[in-house]
Amino acid sequence: MRVYATRPGWTLERTLWTRGYARVAGVDEAGRGALAGPVVAAAVLLSYGDYPFDDSKKLPPAARDVLAAEVKRCALAWGVGLASAAEVDALNVLRATHLAAQRALSALAYTTPFDALVTDYLKLSFVGPVAAPPRADAASFQVAAASIVAKTTRDSLMTHLHEHDPRYGFASHKGYGAPVHLRALSQYGPSPQHRLSFAPVARCLTPNWTPQAQTSQP
Repeated sequence: MRVYATRPGWTLERTLWTRGYARVAGVDEAGRGALAGPVVAAAVLLSYGDYPFDDSKKLPPAARDVLAAEVKRCALAWGVGLASAAEVDALNVLRATHLAAQRALSALAYTTPFDALVTDYLKLSFVGPVAAPPRADAASFQVAAASIVAKTTRDSLMTHLHEHDPRYGFASHKGYGAPVHLRALSQYGPSPQHRLSFAPVARCLTPNWTPQAQTSQP
């Protein structure tokens, strides 16, 4: 199913409601493509209505923070799950993303039952139906809300990591492959928060690599 929308709504959930699934939750993740830090997933269950939530990638950081607080205030329930950098390396990033999503769903189920899911192309294993079209965070209020919670949670974690180890600039780029991050990797090598299975990080682990030799290259 492909859904393209200029503004989120309830179209995806409605297809499941008409099949008798009354409680449909939205799921999204943040950090899958980063070189460092965890993958973070969020699951959100909202009551039917109109909301200001949208795909987190469309929103500036200040707006995301305000809307994350609004999600947590008005949601029937919400949950967050993480998969660490070490789990990304051990499982691969797709499996780690699914693990983070399952942890978010477990946190959600702890307070509120649900019987179906809408996700942004996350084809999760679940006892009920899963609608997983691409760009669902632009089509579903609940997936958009989950994207906001996942993104702001992960950004906060990366800022916290920066405070403990400012060498890599995690607060600014949140662990993604920005030039300043790649330069820091070349200078210092990987930290315990880096995903050693990702190519830009793995290059720092080759037998003949040293920080000094790497930084001397043009």
